[in-house]
Amino acid sequence: MTMFILDAHCDAPSQMLRLRDYSKDNPAPAQVDFPKMLRGGVAGSFFALYIPASLHGDAATRHAFTLLDALEAQVGAGAGAGAGAGAGAGAARTAAAGARVSIATTREEALANRAAGRLSIFIGLENGSAIQEDLTLLDTLRERGVRYVTLTHSQDNQICDSCTGEGTHGGLTSFGRELVEKMNADGVLVDLAHCADTTMAQVLDMSTVPVVYTHGCCRALSSHRRNISDSLLRRLADGGGVAGMSVYPPFLSDEFRSRYDGPVSDAMEAAEAPFIANPSSASARAEWEAAQLRMRDFPRPGVEEVCDHICHAVNIAGIEGVGIGTDYDGIEVTAAGLEDVSCLPLIFDALSRRGFTDDQLELLAGRNFLRLL
Repeated sequence: MTMFILDAHCDAPSQMLRLRDYSKDNPAPAQVDFPKMLRGGVAGSFFALYIPASLHGDAATRHAFTLLDALEAQVGAGAGAGAGAGAGAGAARTAAAGARVSIATTREEALANRAAGRLSIFIGLENGSAIQEDLTLLDTLRERGVRYVTLTHSQDNQICDSCTGEGTHGGLTSFGRELVEKMNADGVLVDLAHCADTTMAQVLDMSTVPVVYTHGCCRALSSHRRNISDSLLRRLADGGGVAGMSVYPPFLSDEFRSRYDGPVSDAMEAAEAPFIANPSSASARAEWEAAQLRMRDFPRPGVEEVCDHICHAVNIAGIEGVGIGTDYDGIEVTAAGLEDVSCLPLIFDALSRRGFTDDQLELLAGRNFLRLL
């Protein structure tokens, strides 16, 4: 089997709303588009419908479907072009431009796409606030291709506590438990990224199928609250789950974060805010892109530090419990040398130099995540 590189988390739909055309090879600082995926040999990616924690109720739900519409407009032929999920919907929804890209919902569809020379785009929902407390919304999202739900984001929600929240619920809510049960039954993966440790532990206690942690790093190497502890990583892997290692410098290095948090990160947020408010503004876009390019001169952890986290995760979780979840297009700065998705093969080159076999690299690159689909 030729290596199938699958990125478990990319925030492309948000950038699509910001008017980036993914059929083009966009200049830096763009991190992902279809030409870059092809150039890097990246066969598939989970495009996440990111719901800001500031959105609640109907506003969160509307935003999810707006993002999904934008994704389908660029990747597929639209919501009504194929059969329902589980009946070949992904294979039926091919992109118009050379049929090089398809939405996929299963491992079989992804492998068929690769055999036909097409990229596979899987869909995730990042922040279950969009589901409100209505399980029929999960049904609708699943029918439109969503295959994992990140339960929360940066604040506690109606489902559970966030790792950066207030500990409102002590983990899962009663609705959160209902949602996990339904996701288990319906074949939608539970994603623990952004969850509080209490939430993670309770999901692992009750889930009847493997769960995932799509994007983050190892807390043993970098103490960021978003990173996963060794004990939870081991439990996740013992249940057959997979953790995706990120390329976001604050997750990789405490030293980087100590220099970045504060004035630097505040300046980055200030540069981005006008662009979020007005994506059609050329001046706002230019200022945000310039701010990101300036960050490339900032000392950053690089490929070897990403490999350190992968190696540590493998030591704890085993070779079948680890993958790649970059967080590209949702981060303002990347690890040095991994500025866009075309650079991902550098990770596997470095791991090969550390002694990983070709079969082990295939597992890390994507086969572990594909196993769960």
